[in-house]
Amino acid sequence: RFDYPKPRKSDHVDLYHGVKVADPYRWLEDPDSSETRAWVEAENKVTFGFLESIPQREPIKGLLTKLWNYERYGIPSKEGPRYVFSKNDGLQNQSVLYTLDRLDGEAALLLDPNTLSKTGTVALAGVVFSEDGSRMAYGLASAGSDWNVWKVMDVATRKDLADQLDWMKFSSVSWLKDGSGFYYSRYPEPDPKAKLEALNYHNKLYFHKLGTPQSEDRLVHEVPDQPQEDALVLERPDQKEWMFAGHVSDDGRYLIVTISKGTDDKYRILYKDLSAAEGRFVELIDNFEFEYTFLDNDGPVFWFKTNHAAPRGRIIAIDTRKPQAEHWVELVPQAAETLNSADVVNNQFLVSYLKDAHTQVKVFDLKGRLVREIPLPGLGTAVGFDGKREETETFFSYTSYTTPATIYRLDL
Repeated sequence: RFDYPKPRKSDHVDLYHGVKVADPYRWLEDPDSSETRAWVEAENKVTFGFLESIPQREPIKGLLTKLWNYERYGIPSKEGPRYVFSKNDGLQNQSVLYTLDRLDGEAALLLDPNTLSKTGTVALAGVVFSEDGSRMAYGLASAGSDWNVWKVMDVATRKDLADQLDWMKFSSVSWLKDGSGFYYSRYPEPDPKAKLEALNYHNKLYFHKLGTPQSEDRLVHEVPDQPQEDALVLERPDQKEWMFAGHVSDDGRYLIVTISKGTDDKYRILYKDLSAAEGRFVELIDNFEFEYTFLDNDGPVFWFKTNHAAPRGRIIAIDTRKPQAEHWVELVPQAAETLNSADVVNNQFLVSYLKDAHTQVKVFDLKGRLVREIPLPGLGTAVGFDGKREETETFFSYTSYTTPATIYRLDL
């Protein structure tokens, strides 16, 4: 028998459209009140008192610990002159970041997130390197919160710069090609008393210049039919649910802004010519009807992975000088298989498909002509195949029901 704590019943009543609805436990919705905390502690005492009495618990824990105690590696990436990868010795709470000057060289520690807090409750939430690999922007999440704090590290010295960005959620960063700063999105600073409970609206896209405080990241209103004076920040005060993600093209010329609403893969697309002295945001896709994932560009011609007129996915080219749909060019048509991901590496499209529940990877040239299929070790799952436009190598991890995760280097 369990002696469960008895929660107090209040006389709280709500009136909905003339109907009275009793809510006697409304007081429990305040997680910080002393009464709620006392009730939670009493519940935990019952729960853990029972769990700790189970004799099989420690042997099960011992077996799971033994089975989980093996080293694991993340897929490497080339960041400037270095390779970067993650490794977990087996029982570490978080994987550790390392660098290599060459693939057969000795690994050097870059960042160990297990040392960021004594309680182990600070997690690495994202890592993005500048073009030359000299700076690393990285996000931190505390105690499982969606709120992230982003910092910037000098890779050579392993020292953090003074830059710190707060109130970021569901966002990464995208560096300018010269490494002088990056684009990111964040929400307005919430009420400190409700920062973990309040709804978040009015997401904005900012540009942060290295060496300046976040308070100097200037605000620009992007409202239809109103002039822009500057274009460092993007917001839509009339659309509180819209979320913005900025991506600088590999050639550094364009900022592509993907606007989402909710969790559907249906996007609006804006872009800005960063080489123009008074460049303005231009609306390329003006509806939330289909997916448009920017891959790369050839000058003013943008390449997208999309499900527009192709529910299983295809790759198209949109010439921003003739952006109407009737001028779009299909490069890689929809296949019998579902297109999962694509990237441009070695001036080729690397396209990953789902074929009969396993991964299939094909290489196409920039005109959409099939070059070859990448042979995989078997019928399994392969992920990776990322890289920059001019790189000649990429990496992927392969696993199957009978093969542990194995990392491969692909020379293109």
